[in-house]
Amino acid sequence: MDAKQPLRFAKMQGQGNDFMVIDGVRQRVELEPARVRALADRHFGIGFDQLLLVEKAASGANDFRYRIFNADGGEVEQCGNGARCFARFVLDEGLTAKREIRVETAGGVIVPRVETSGQVTVDMGAPRFEPREVPFLADEDRVVHPLEVDGRTLAVSVLSMGNPHAVQVVDDVDAAPVREEGRRIELHARFPKRVNAGYMQVVARDAIRLRVWERGAGETLACGTGACAAVVAGIRRGLLDREVRVATRGGELRIRWPGAGEAVMMTGDAVRVFDGEIAL
Repeated sequence: MDAKQPLRFAKMQGQGNDFMVIDGVRQRVELEPARVRALADRHFGIGFDQLLLVEKAASGANDFRYRIFNADGGEVEQCGNGARCFARFVLDEGLTAKREIRVETAGGVIVPRVETSGQVTVDMGAPRFEPREVPFLADEDRVVHPLEVDGRTLAVSVLSMGNPHAVQVVDDVDAAPVREEGRRIELHARFPKRVNAGYMQVVARDAIRLRVWERGAGETLACGTGACAAVVAGIRRGLLDREVRVATRGGELRIRWPGAGEAVMMTGDAVRVFDGEIAL
């Protein structure tokens, strides 16, 4: 974009996972990692966990293209909480009149729907378990994989929700070593594209508590794909029912997974915090 032209944006959040959302349909936007990092700075920039860029779809079968940049400047495949904010943003901005849209992402097509309640439900697609699709260096899909970290053997469920996740079950999520261990899991050599590290406490068959160390962002108040991955992992382990309430530090999500080969459905808030302009 023209350096003299201020960049218009909205600040949004879903369960405390916060985003800078930019309309790339009606204004020209060029993003490189250094610029994203500068915008992500919570003292000298806007501050966010992820930056979301709205673009025109490449295929006529879809409504938009959705690009996601982590606070470290890296572009990633998928973001569940961001998908809800994306759907709310394009509807509120008048970029579409549809309450249900098809959106292209680097991790595949997703289908968010803005409910009359104001919450947003997203068809996140079917989870993938083959190690090469995650990607994860392993010979075969298992419900639980051993993972060596700092001399300890962790039991993790590994899957892709359009982005890679490693989920472990803990007794007390508040006491889990998310910040100490999460980055080591993120950068583990068995995950060629890094990974999101989830820590799940099972409260009941229809309720869990969750913390997630997100690759490129650190621990966030909520992670939509992480919630989906945790519920799928819990169901595969026989610990959870098909519909689960996920309590994160930023609020509650509802996740439903009918079973193998079926899409995971996620419902939660999408809140517009403020609008702004920034000169680059």
